[in-house]
Amino acid sequence: MATLYSLHPQNPQQNRIDKITEALKKGAVMLYPTDTVYAIGCDLNVKSALERVRNIKQISNDKPLTFLCPSLSNISKYAWVTDRAYRIMKRLIPGPYTFLLPATKLVPKLVMSPNRKTTGIRVPDRPICQTLLQSLGNPIISTSAHLLDEEGEFPTVGLEKPRLFDALDKLVDIIIDDDSEPGFEVSTILDFTTDEPSIVRKGLGWEELQNWLVLAE
Repeated sequence: MATLYSLHPQNPQQNRIDKITEALKKGAVMLYPTDTVYAIGCDLNVKSALERVRNIKQISNDKPLTFLCPSLSNISKYAWVTDRAYRIMKRLIPGPYTFLLPATKLVPKLVMSPNRKTTGIRVPDRPICQTLLQSLGNPIISTSAHLLDEEGEFPTVGLEKPRLFDALDKLVDIIIDDDSEPGFEVSTILDFTTDEPSIVRKGLGWEELQNWLVLAE
């Protein structure tokens, strides 16, 4: 049964944040709110936790995992960012965007795409996420809490918060509640792994992204 932490949405209580990040460093997996949907996450650098996240989401090892970074400068430690990509990303973050980028050696193999050596990175626009990142000192895995059932459907999409918490209670170690309702619209994905950036998934904020792609040409 997961431990529930209630956090203030704008000013998360630091003592509770410290307990959460201490648990993450020891391999805990959490359910937490982002600026898009509720996500399942863990410390990027804890292999056992990464394996649990993949198992919970039924994600094979050849599929990359997205993770959160606190800033654009932090992204540059984990991915190669071209000048053009930098200009676009600087305008969009923090926000509901996932950037596909060539990964550096700091990205664990269990996270990146093994064939393309790429990774997905986000900078969230949510105080709880930013506070967790600063306290932990490492990126945090962020994969939506949209779980597959035996029939290949997503029964957790659109669930009210109490039902979502119940569905994940026995699968994760920590559940974070900030009094918000779970979102249902995922992030927009922008691919920077080729010479020409492209939108590979339309989610929150994709209209604004189209404008910046034009301006950045």
